[in-house]
Amino acid sequence: MKFVELKSRGGDYFVVAQNIAYLRADENGQTKVGMVGGDSLLVVGSMREVAAQVTAGVEAGGEG
Repeated sequence: MKFVELKSRGGDYFVVAQNIAYLRADENGQTKVGMVGGDSLLVVGSMREVAAQVTAGVEAGGEG
């Protein structure tokens, strides 16, 4: 299980990368991260920035 840290204006998340279902652009330069079997998370950054964070975290082995 590989965790990726995603920043949010309300607090940061460690997310299991394999549980990310989709990314969707949202307002104010934020991105909604859809989670398998759960609610979406609102995180800071464009879809490209968030996708790069997730990809880099998985390639680096992430946490856990």
